[in-house]
Amino acid sequence: MRNDNVQKLVMTGLFAALSYVVFTFLQIKIPLPGGDATSIHLGNAVCVLGALVLGGFLGGLGGALGMTIGDLMDPIYIIYAPKTFLLKFCIGLITGFIAHNLGHITQKTDRRDIAKWASLAAVGGLLFNVIFDPLIGYFYKLYIIGKPAADVTLAWNITSTSINAATSTLVSVLVYLALLPALKKSGLFFTNGKKGSKIVQKA
Repeated sequence: MRNDNVQKLVMTGLFAALSYVVFTFLQIKIPLPGGDATSIHLGNAVCVLGALVLGGFLGGLGGALGMTIGDLMDPIYIIYAPKTFLLKFCIGLITGFIAHNLGHITQKTDRRDIAKWASLAAVGGLLFNVIFDPLIGYFYKLYIIGKPAADVTLAWNITSTSINAATSTLVSVLVYLALLPALKKSGLFFTNGKKGSKIVQKA
């Protein structure tokens, strides 16, 4: 069990690093009025993928840490780091809850059923982000940062968040399904409901 926990911790760090790389180096940044910016990226896909593989808490934590570090390293996004951590962590929690607590995807063998619940989980987590990222971002800019252009950038933020949600849903589910055989063969397929347990299949 102790070794399982170490492996989970290592994989959480791996997802954090992956989300940082994807968000920082594979994004399309769109400048907005008032020196602000939004971006098209697949960082949220890493949050969802992490939640599908590790569960909501660790998967969300890894994705949130990576993108928060990405914000802290960017002079434009640095002021949004607290908001980023909260929202991305929530993506993971919601995705993990739907996938593991409702869908029990790690205890299923029917690939279509797994794909269905993984898709529902991804949609649930990212739909939360589509609604609350622009909404919280608007009030965060207006009242905490004091940016008068918050209302001008709202429409752009809704658009970019919606695009990110659609692409992240597709990518995260496809990658998860593609990784399943490799995770099972390597012993890194952690089952839900038993702390630190995993399924090991012989090649």
